[in-house]
Amino acid sequence: MLQQRIQGVDEQEHLPSMLAADARELAYQLQEHQKKIFSPTAQKTMRPFSPAEAAAFIGIGEGYLRQIASEGHGPQPLSNGRRMYAVEDIERIRRVLDDGSKAGKYIPHRRAGEKLQVISVMNFKGGSGKTTTAAHLSQYLALRGYRVLAIDLDPQASLSALFGHQPELDVGEAETLYGAIRYENPRPVADIVRSTYTTNLHLIPGNLELMEFEHETPKAMIGGSAETMFFARIGEVLTGIESFYDVVVIDCPPQLGFLTMSALCAATSVLITVHPQMLDVMSMSQFLSMTSELMAVVEKAGGRTSYDWMRYLVTRFEPNDGPQSQMTGFMRAIFGNRMLLNAMVKSTAISDAGVTKQTLYEVERSQFIRGTYDRAMESLSLVNAEIEEMIRKVWGRK
Repeated sequence: MLQQRIQGVDEQEHLPSMLAADARELAYQLQEHQKKIFSPTAQKTMRPFSPAEAAAFIGIGEGYLRQIASEGHGPQPLSNGRRMYAVEDIERIRRVLDDGSKAGKYIPHRRAGEKLQVISVMNFKGGSGKTTTAAHLSQYLALRGYRVLAIDLDPQASLSALFGHQPELDVGEAETLYGAIRYENPRPVADIVRSTYTTNLHLIPGNLELMEFEHETPKAMIGGSAETMFFARIGEVLTGIESFYDVVVIDCPPQLGFLTMSALCAATSVLITVHPQMLDVMSMSQFLSMTSELMAVVEKAGGRTSYDWMRYLVTRFEPNDGPQSQMTGFMRAIFGNRMLLNAMVKSTAISDAGVTKQTLYEVERSQFIRGTYDRAMESLSLVNAEIEEMIRKVWGRK
């Protein structure tokens, strides 16, 4: 029987060679798929927004927006008389409302005495919606008029791909944050920052090169060659460009390594995403325990471990799922006000948009069942608005 079962089986396969071959083939096929759904010569763009959406981003009523547009400050009406607002139109109206000032009621840039907000989005377990959360938060804040820098610190670089930068094709050597924080010949971080198709949003992309920091840090610590401890390097490079931004959003790797600890020390706030299922919550329990122990060591070495706020965000939440509702209630009983009031619902609209590497702010509502899209967008808006409110509270604004 055993002879029959092994008959026809080839010689043992060499794991490194097999994985390398599979990686090459998978990368090639993904690139071919990308070319089919998104031409290499094409440029990603933001969709135009309805008057209701534009008014919400600006922070005014829809009627007031119509009045401003009728005075010649908005886009020209379409053939059906309806106006659709590009991001540039929204920005122009903000300047009109604030009478051209660089920071005012409608242009929400940081003012004197208001510190840069650095939000590290993290979780130990993949599939928690970490990157989706970081991407939508970054775009939402940019659409609201804040100057935002998104940093992809995950070697898998899903955030970069969502924003139109393919890690295998578009991101070269030393073009990730690693180029600025490496121990030998670091690059100026300003040389690494890229603009995106979203007004007010810049990006530092990621790729597998980021893993070099995990490999080099132990050597630098043993050899004493590092002028700055690993946990201070991200915060140090951000000081060189902080005057250009109001908020930095860091998509952390899904593991507790030197990159994540450095991001935590650079952060002013921390957002931990969690899927409300028992295995995910159990995994998070271990993650929190390990993080507390490691960050206590970092704190003794001089690292910053105090934050303006730290919150847990329930993601991929299904309101009609009894066990998920119970688990969410369980966490709320434990964490209290450290849980965001709103949860990010699980939605086919978000997952389907991700297939074409788009966010919900980019896809047209007409591509989805209206109710599905509206529920996802409502959830997204509530979560992001709650985070924005905490940012403004830190600055002392209403």
